[in-house]
Amino acid sequence: MLNITVTKTVITQYSNKFARLFGKSSGATGKLKVIFHDFPGGAEGFELMLKFCYNNGTADINPSNLFLARCAAEYMEMKEPMADVSNLLEQTEKSLQEISYWTWSDILIGLKQCQSLLVPDSSVMVERCLDTIVGRLVLASEASPCPSTSSTDSSWVRYSCDSKSTESVKTSFSRLTWWFEDLLFLSPLLVAMLVKSMLSRKMDHLVISKFLLYYQKAKFSTATTHEKCKIIEMVIDMHYDMDLSCVPCKTLFGILRVTLGLNISKCSRNKLETMIGSQLDQATLDNLLVPSPHGISYLYDVNLILRFLKAFLRRGNSLVTPIQMRKVASLIDLYIAEIAPDPCLKTSKFLALATAIPDSARDSYDELYHAMDMYLEVHTQLSQEERLKICCGLNFEKLSPQACLHLSQNKKFPSKSTVQALISQQSKLKNLLHVIPSTSSYNDSPCSSSGAAAQKGKKDKTSEQVVLYSGNFDLSTDNEKLKAHLQGMQWRVMELEKFCRKMQIQMAKITKSKASGHSYAKSLPKLCS
Repeated sequence: MLNITVTKTVITQYSNKFARLFGKSSGATGKLKVIFHDFPGGAEGFELMLKFCYNNGTADINPSNLFLARCAAEYMEMKEPMADVSNLLEQTEKSLQEISYWTWSDILIGLKQCQSLLVPDSSVMVERCLDTIVGRLVLASEASPCPSTSSTDSSWVRYSCDSKSTESVKTSFSRLTWWFEDLLFLSPLLVAMLVKSMLSRKMDHLVISKFLLYYQKAKFSTATTHEKCKIIEMVIDMHYDMDLSCVPCKTLFGILRVTLGLNISKCSRNKLETMIGSQLDQATLDNLLVPSPHGISYLYDVNLILRFLKAFLRRGNSLVTPIQMRKVASLIDLYIAEIAPDPCLKTSKFLALATAIPDSARDSYDELYHAMDMYLEVHTQLSQEERLKICCGLNFEKLSPQACLHLSQNKKFPSKSTVQALISQQSKLKNLLHVIPSTSSYNDSPCSSSGAAAQKGKKDKTSEQVVLYSGNFDLSTDNEKLKAHLQGMQWRVMELEKFCRKMQIQMAKITKSKASGHSYAKSLPKLCS
């Protein structure tokens, strides 16, 4: 505690607080003792106030003590103007209005002092300091200045001498980030205030994101666990206010990795998962392979991926394009195949992942089938009922003939699923048989009377074979005959596909011939050959 003896008449003419205190004890004689437990800046602030009073209302106010003098003046209620000079609060206000003329280093000095005061009255001054910094950075980004290499008292900006010189992208970007190191002294609270001001001034969100990550990395080296939580929560909250199209998905997953060992707030974690989920179509398989939290037996955090999917699907069809949906479906199929061999993975979680994506998002279910095959191979203890539940995630109509053939020979799958696959393939064959006759319109070409006759005969023969085959198909036979039938059907499908491709090629040649300027006589042998 610092003991200072002052003269009552000198202090009371400047300070309303002292005038009130001494006024209440006007009848007392001798010395009075006044104790301040929360004086802004402690003894240093009190001495600065006393110098002003004993120097007849004058003080050397500069960026290094302005905010200290301001807080002291407000605490001591030094507002009333004097006869010849302005009171301390008015003088500090005039000095504060000139902040736009301060050098970059002066602003940083003042902001450091303001941050150290930790009093409610300093918030307005902090905002004015931060707004000034943001204004300088906005001008710097527009003018594209070089980072200053001169002393700290020099001007805040130095323009390039050769405006026509070409620079690499890396150099150009470094000219926008020269201030990162200067602002590392800020607390997370002040960084949040700074970023909000940047966002309101339309600064580049990518640059802001880079600064936040730079700040987080630099601060983590010396921070405690509690401080790390506060820092990363601030980083997440600030990213949540940005335009996510300017924040790469890789950046968000990087933040997620940092949070794995920290007990951050549920609100911040939900914000981060929502941001990642909205960009899930840009993620990679490596991004999704997040280890399970402590106490969970799964190898990877399946619940986290399900929350990502929920956030992605919550956007709705109006914001999610079919291409994005297919990308996510393909990514999830890869993820399911990666986690399928995990012996601790429950059937409910596997099925939840398999059925989370709408059926329309998958063009083929082959990848999902192979993942199910791996899962059943590892989880041999599953009951028949559980195996059937897993197979419910398959759309047999979207399985390729090869996958269906493999399924029919796969003893790990229930026989009911084998029959469903066969029925699906038979349905495909019938649909092909209905489509093939429509190709008779191709015979309207000039060559239909000659060359196409042979193709028609071949088509009739092939169609007749398939009709006979499908007509003889009997689902009541045993599994071995079903497998044989499936093999035959697969061969027939392949033959029909070849035939369709050949007809399409012929039709393309006919169309090309009609569009050309060649005579009918010259084009006829080529088309009918």
